[in-house]
Amino acid sequence: MTAKELKSYRLTSLEEPTDEQLTAIMQKVAKVAKEKSEEAHHLLFQDIHDTVQRQKKEWAEKYNLDL
Repeated sequence: MTAKELKSYRLTSLEEPTDEQLTAIMQKVAKVAKEKSEEAHHLLFQDIHDTVQRQKKEWAEKYNLDL
């Protein structure tokens, strides 16, 4: 199925999708979901890393530590 054909089908249409169309739609949805999940995972761990670094710096200054 071409990208044009995939974009032209709407789940709200009155006709049922073919098995090929449904497979293509589900593969695209799975791909997008995986990409978003990986991005969210990366952002979460980047935020955790940044928070730890910031906290270490604050503690080092507050308690005169060499971290």
